[in-house]
Amino acid sequence: MSEIQVASRYAKSLIDLAQEENALEAVRGDIELFLKVCRSNRELQAVLKNPIISPSKKIVILEELFGNTVHKVVLSFFRIVTSKMRSGILFATAKEFINEYNKRKGIVKASVISAVPLSEENKQQITDTIKAAMNGEVLLEAKVDPNLIGGFILKVGDRQFDASIASNLRKLKKEFAEG
Repeated sequence: MSEIQVASRYAKSLIDLAQEENALEAVRGDIELFLKVCRSNRELQAVLKNPIISPSKKIVILEELFGNTVHKVVLSFFRIVTSKMRSGILFATAKEFINEYNKRKGIVKASVISAVPLSEENKQQITDTIKAAMNGEVLLEAKVDPNLIGGFILKVGDRQFDASIASNLRKLKKEFAEG
């Protein structure tokens, strides 16, 4: 079974447990904290994936880092997964947890890449349009890529709408090359 499949199963179990404990929002916040720490500290990810380091040492490290700040459900989850020699998938499980949480709450992730920074009004218009089309909350991430020349690329879930000038120029170039 692939790492993503295992991580997804663990994530769903953690969400179910958090709901049973009426702590879903607290657990979500703690998982986001864990992701933030892992992204900013690659050594932690390396330690968790290292098969030479004993599970008991990994548990001590996790307890030292998160023991006083995270919900007991999260800490217990870390202990169980680590004791089963699966600490290497904690990061992937945390990402899958956020994906599953968003899916259950009807939250759609979208990103827009534009040649210049978008105004707040533009971002709001894009968010409102996506919200109307998808019937859910929208988390919009805006990025700037001057190589687009103008226009934008909008990604919503697994869909992409490319309205960039660079893309249009590539299409024209291809058409001219074909005849």
